[in-house]
Amino acid sequence: MNFVAIDISLLVIFVIFISSFLYIKRKNLKKEGLLFLYKTTWGIKLINKIGKKYKKTLTFFSYVSIGIGYILMVSMLYLFGKIIYIYVAYPSVVRAIKIPPITPLLPYLPQAFKLDFLPPFYFTYWIIILALIAITHEFMHGIFMRRYDIKIKSTGFGFFPFFFPIFLAAFVEQDEKSMQKSSSFKQMAVLAGGTFANVLTAILFFGIMCIFFITAFAPAGVVFNTYSYSIVGMAGITSMNNISLENATYANILNLSKEEGLNEIEYKNKTYLINKVGLKEQKGATTYIALYDDLPAINAEIDGAIIKINGISIKNWSDFDEEILKYSPNDNITITTKEDDLIKDYEIMLGEDPDNSGKAVIGVSYVEQKSKGFIRQIVDGLSSFKKKYIHYEPKFELAIFIYDLLWWVVLISISIALMNMLPMGLFDGGRFFYLTILSLTKSKKKAELWFKISTNFLLSLFVLLMVLWGVSFIK
Repeated sequence: MNFVAIDISLLVIFVIFISSFLYIKRKNLKKEGLLFLYKTTWGIKLINKIGKKYKKTLTFFSYVSIGIGYILMVSMLYLFGKIIYIYVAYPSVVRAIKIPPITPLLPYLPQAFKLDFLPPFYFTYWIIILALIAITHEFMHGIFMRRYDIKIKSTGFGFFPFFFPIFLAAFVEQDEKSMQKSSSFKQMAVLAGGTFANVLTAILFFGIMCIFFITAFAPAGVVFNTYSYSIVGMAGITSMNNISLENATYANILNLSKEEGLNEIEYKNKTYLINKVGLKEQKGATTYIALYDDLPAINAEIDGAIIKINGISIKNWSDFDEEILKYSPNDNITITTKEDDLIKDYEIMLGEDPDNSGKAVIGVSYVEQKSKGFIRQIVDGLSSFKKKYIHYEPKFELAIFIYDLLWWVVLISISIALMNMLPMGLFDGGRFFYLTILSLTKSKKKAELWFKISTNFLLSLFVLLMVLWGVSFIK
């Protein structure tokens, strides 16, 4: 039985268990707004103990959490604006992402939408991360409540009926009258406490993830993202696919290119190669154009990470260069590559380096590229400690599973911290924003007005995002 079958079985068992539990304990189930809440007193003793014992420490962290709250609010507004800009200016990027902008992260979402820049997301991950992040988030709310003598009525978990029982949420319910009697500073400390916990969780697990990766993975090959290429002057191109050209332009080169396979271009008595996709990516070229050198890698269409040369293991680019130096141009060698779980062997004849006569080359290289798209930039940022040009292999079977779990913990912790500080009514950031305006203006009417404006404005932007997402698929 593969892991997916086990994971789905666990999902079914979980649904049955939660459904049965809630049915048996239905007297404790209350509907409040969009949520059904199961109220208990779990953890209140521990919250009281910590909140009362570490008052001075929690006072200090109140200032820290409020400061972080403002930073997260400003950051999220900036990112929100950037996302809207991307949706307006780059519909092709939106189409590539595929998923709607307002989509809860549910098990198997990346797999369902074939988002290859994200690791798989299983139900097992979801339930572990849900417990970890939701409990610490609400637990921190409760600790700050008790620090400032705000009464706690209950704890428990809730769920949205239309996502039952996958989309669960933990909560610590304060006594609203007790909360409102507290100063704006104390209330803001409580509200920011949850996001503060998410930030601490992200930092902690990012450190754990880095340490785990270093100990559980080893370099086992080199990754290339381009074949060797040269920049040539458009005016020097004399033929394409054996058709003579005079005063070559981008337009006539594109028109003469084949839909499939490689096109041969002659430039100063040298042959260069390019496919139609590569030409289209250089739309608007006038004076110069990038063309692939006529070398073994592109002719053999080598892909995947290079893990062996003539049976000798390659761990990094130093190993690669050292091994290639043992051979001369026109020597025959075997290149072994790995892509996902597929291993391929390529029998090639080495070429000669166009810039270094007598040196043998395969014709591959790695060029640093800036990630396109906001989501991809975040993904790359979370993996920045890894070298993109190195292929890594796990040292034991569960290493990838554990690493991906840690990666998702960090990403979701950051995402929840940011989203939760949006200044709108659905999130802690809404009331945080209201209290900020109240503290500045000393007027409840003005605070309520700006709270409504902020909430309605952001809701309209969410609607706009959905409209732009739909329009992006209309050609």
